[in-house]
Amino acid sequence: MAYGVQTSPSMASSSTRDAAFKREIWIPPIGLGGSLVLPQGAQAIVAFAHGSGSSRLSPRNNQVASALHEHGLGTLLFDLLTEQEGLDRRKVFDIPLLADRLLLATEWLAQIPQTRALRVGYFGASTGAAAALVAAAEGVREVCAIVSRGGRPDLAGPALQRVRAPTLLIVGSLDSVVLDLNRAALAGLRCKKELAIVAGATHLFEEPGTLDEVTALAGRWFARHLIAEEQADV
Repeated sequence: MAYGVQTSPSMASSSTRDAAFKREIWIPPIGLGGSLVLPQGAQAIVAFAHGSGSSRLSPRNNQVASALHEHGLGTLLFDLLTEQEGLDRRKVFDIPLLADRLLLATEWLAQIPQTRALRVGYFGASTGAAAALVAAAEGVREVCAIVSRGGRPDLAGPALQRVRAPTLLIVGSLDSVVLDLNRAALAGLRCKKELAIVAGATHLFEEPGTLDEVTALAGRWFARHLIAEEQADV
């Protein structure tokens, strides 16, 4: 079944200096809304999987997305859960459910004309990082790069060993428990992988300059594995 980008009168399009295509959209396979931005000449797109208690309106993920636009990368930020589902802690930590929603959104990107030819990457935060890794391991469409910000990749379990996409784990040096969990998850990954530790950062990267470092690390990783490797294949 083919899909188009569906908008409503309250989801009007707008032109911006850095985006050739910017829409508040509706993703029919999962019945949830999102924000789709494609810079002029975008060669790849990054789908965001937010963490527990967050949404597509996350200021941190939106800051990262804006930085990726500067690299010529499109972004899809969307809600993994409905507002009601978000109140259920069991669903918030239901990694298979979150991964399934991400997979459906990825399949939708492969159907609509604006994105069907673009290479795909995932950016996951907190529990969203585990969902991104599980989706990459189980999905039909190839995922070419993954970045985790303060993530819980350990919650991906056995799926870690099946991930083939180059994966960057970014953790704050002061987020000691999550840092240990990321080190353990790194050992379980069999793909190209790196662990980047941001000095002086806690879990949410609220300290001055730390989120800027996250955006720089993510931008370089995606530029290398979503754009540079595509050009090398030509």
